[in-house]
Amino acid sequence: MYKVSEFSEMTGLSKETLRYYAEVKLMEPAFIDPKNNYRYYDDGSYFLALLLIKLRCFGFTIQEMTSVMEDESFAHLEDLLLHKRANIQLQIEELTSKKEEIDAFLASGKEHEQ
Repeated sequence: MYKVSEFSEMTGLSKETLRYYAEVKLMEPAFIDPKNNYRYYDDGSYFLALLLIKLRCFGFTIQEMTSVMEDESFAHLEDLLLHKRANIQLQIEELTSKKEEIDAFLASGKEHEQ
């Protein structure tokens, strides 16, 4: 079992984030000592934390992460990841188009200077 400070250091999640994740029932401590209310995490919590960190990197919202945790289905996670991937591809295409428009605009300005 790991104390909150140890677990925070291991995962890179702040104590505040861990508290918030517990509050929204995203990742609750493995054990809460009834004597002093200290929260403890275990190895299972560690792997769950790594998954949550990865999902946040992928741009998942708290609601989407909660949906993944409640469903516990790889098919559901795969669907969400494919949807995220499609959205990222769309953003890339939109940004590439904007970049090309800027390049064209700058090039046309240089042609008029000469």
